Amino acid sequence: MAKLTGRAKGGAALAASMTPKERKARATKAAEARWSGDVKKATHGADDHPLKIGDIEIPCYVLEDETRVLSHRGMVTGMGMAWGSRGSGGGGGVGLAGFLNGSRLSPFVSKELLAVVDNPIRFRHTSGGGIAFGYPATILADLCDLVLAARKAGALQKQQEHIADRCEILVRGFARVGIIALVDEATGFQYDRTRNSLARILEAFVAKELQPWVKTFPDEYYAQLFRLRGLTYAADSVKRPQYFGTLTNDIVYKRLAPGVLDELKKVIPKTEAGRRKAALSQALTKNVGYPKLREHLGATVAYMTVSKDYPDFMEKLNKYRPRYGEQYVLPFDYEPEKDDGKGL
Repeated sequence: MAKLTGRAKGGAALAASMTPKERKARATKAAEARWSGDVKKATHGADDHPLKIGDIEIPCYVLEDETRVLSHRGMVTGMGMAWGSRGSGGGGGVGLAGFLNGSRLSPFVSKELLAVVDNPIRFRHTSGGGIAFGYPATILADLCDLVLAARKAGALQKQQEHIADRCEILVRGFARVGIIALVDEATGFQYDRTRNSLARILEAFVAKELQPWVKTFPDEYYAQLFRLRGLTYAADSVKRPQYFGTLTNDIVYKRLAPGVLDELKKVIPKTEAGRRKAALSQALTKNVGYPKLREHLGATVAYMTVSKDYPDFMEKLNKYRPRYGEQYVLPFDYEPEKDDGKGL
């Protein structure tokens, strides 16, 4: 063994003079220094009150800024990966990041999701202690979606198939809205939510002044909606069945955030002729509401494209992007009637 000299020798001597408890505290402090940055405090949640979906348990917490987070380690093990193995272990995002950066999965991972995974949330438990790592609870649905998409494309290795099975259990157990409610129930935060939560959401989504009109809904949205309803689409015409507005309210605006559709209708009332003075999209905020609308439309058109008819599309939409306040309902056999274009 090489002889220690200089600072290395001094460090070894210092470590030898410490008690096990002191060495552990020093190591913890050093690890925290490597992950310097904003560290939030958990106000609700504990390891012994995890989020439970089937037989899967994932520790969850609500932070001081009301962010719902899932434990990094808990997400890895909950999805069926072995903690500490290559591509699934390590603190600070190494596990999930390594898994997603694998050559088989990387084509299915968006830059936005990878950016979130590469930057885990650092927080302290309600009981104190060292820094813990977690992720926004809502990305669990995104992770499950991409794993299931990879399985459908035949991109998973045989030893990864069980991960897809776990993801299927998770997807059936929650929806994007439901995961927030489940975390709140597990942590007890549901009893301490501030009464103005809805007001804050509406303030973030609905602008105080109307924005200039810009084309927001892509032509593909209407082309697919016509197809799914069994109607002929004319690309050179802007005429659409009047009830398409009702469908769009359900497909889009009821799924952006709680109470947003009702608030938009208040901001943009109807004229005596029964038409609104402006498009609902013009009342969305530039920094939150409008970007969320564009993101939702992109996902919606994707679901439309892979659906054979309107009931099939609505089953997918209700499963992955349910209306706020609703849970996904398992599908039942339904024989749709041909749409005559006259309305519902």
